[in-house]
Amino acid sequence: MHNYKLISRKGEGTFSEVLKAQSIKTGNYVAIKCMKTHFNSVEQVNHLREIQALRKTSPHPNIIKLLEILYDEPTGRLALVFELMEMNMYELIKDRKTYLSQSKVKQYMFQLFKSIDHMHRKGIFHRDIKPENILLNTDLVKLADLGSCRGSFGEHPYTEYISTRWYRSPECLMTDGYYDSKMDIWGIGCVMFEILTLVPLFPGKNELDMIHRIHNILGTPPQHVLDRFKSHASHLDFNFPQKTGTGIEKLLVHVSADTVDLLKQLLAYDPEKRITSEQALQHEYFREMVETERQRDFQSTLTSARLSPTFKQTQTSLSNTNEKNTTFYNDKSQNSKKHKKSIKESSGLNLTKFPSLNVNVKVEGVFKSSHANDTSTEEEGEKGSVLPQIKQQASGIHLETKLSFNTMTNPLKKKDDIKKGATVNLQSTSSNKFLYQKPQKKSTLQSSDYFLSGKKAV
Repeated sequence: MHNYKLISRKGEGTFSEVLKAQSIKTGNYVAIKCMKTHFNSVEQVNHLREIQALRKTSPHPNIIKLLEILYDEPTGRLALVFELMEMNMYELIKDRKTYLSQSKVKQYMFQLFKSIDHMHRKGIFHRDIKPENILLNTDLVKLADLGSCRGSFGEHPYTEYISTRWYRSPECLMTDGYYDSKMDIWGIGCVMFEILTLVPLFPGKNELDMIHRIHNILGTPPQHVLDRFKSHASHLDFNFPQKTGTGIEKLLVHVSADTVDLLKQLLAYDPEKRITSEQALQHEYFREMVETERQRDFQSTLTSARLSPTFKQTQTSLSNTNEKNTTFYNDKSQNSKKHKKSIKESSGLNLTKFPSLNVNVKVEGVFKSSHANDTSTEEEGEKGSVLPQIKQQASGIHLETKLSFNTMTNPLKKKDDIKKGATVNLQSTSSNKFLYQKPQKKSTLQSSDYFLSGKKAV
């Protein structure tokens, strides 16, 4: 701790307290989580669930970053040094008198779901989703406090009372530890409701009060669901009065139908019917954000590729299997404009509706620039690509690139005519897969096939 200057205390929990500090060496501000438990050895520290979970999920832009582990073996004291965030979600909403904008809530929830989806893909679930564990730096969201994490494939039963009561799912409340990663989804649903309305959804005084509050809004579940919970319970009387429930939509009159629909699926009483984090990110509620992210990733990928100096480099033999480096790019010459016009007239495509991206790209592999939507080429090429699938569609962001090349073995001479031309529309996708086919051993391509071979930019 001698490398840090302690500034103030930020908070305290059952097992730790958090201090704001400044690095003497760098001057950067950090958050130091001082554990109240003492540890006997470095091995015991390394087996701490929080440290293991942070190492397994790092790096991720929406999960708090562990900077340093401070362990003093003589005293057994342990402190974890994290990046410092401005506030948590509870601090943001606790004194608000007006609702947050719907776009702001959507931005927060999108990032939160990305963090949980990443954790679940890594085989870990958080178990303590609540506003206090969701940290903010302006509009950047990071999930914190991974000390309660468990592996998704662990044996039941888990610890019964782990998450904070107000965000505890029905299966956590009603069984003897028979729950899984779906409890995180329920917790996110409760958090989302609270961010939207500025009040908690199920502020129960105890476990039984929690169950009654859930039934008052969502209704009593079908008997087969209660029977399943009862088979794993020993502490609860399951003779609940039958209730229809008022419905969650009556509490959300100021939000969109998509918002209500997502919340209903997050707060499904039966965990088997509750959606996953991956399905939540594909929900219509996030459609615009997903599309914006795809476009941004697509443009970033293309602009990071190596630029080519001249259009002349496109005029080489692309049917020669020995050709290893071929560059193609969007030509802004007058010939390219004329070619674009002719393509537009012949195909009927409204090319002007798409944004213009002037980029140069190098790829590795052989690509088929066909307008056909060939479903037999979904697997990736052996060496990867910086391009998404080549498809011709009437929506989304496209890159129109004129590809003029010679089908003969030797490169074009100065006065040679270009034998063939092709216009490729590249649509942004998240998979970065491409149409792939091995080169044919012939010097001339068929009129229906256009191939490009090249090298991935470094």
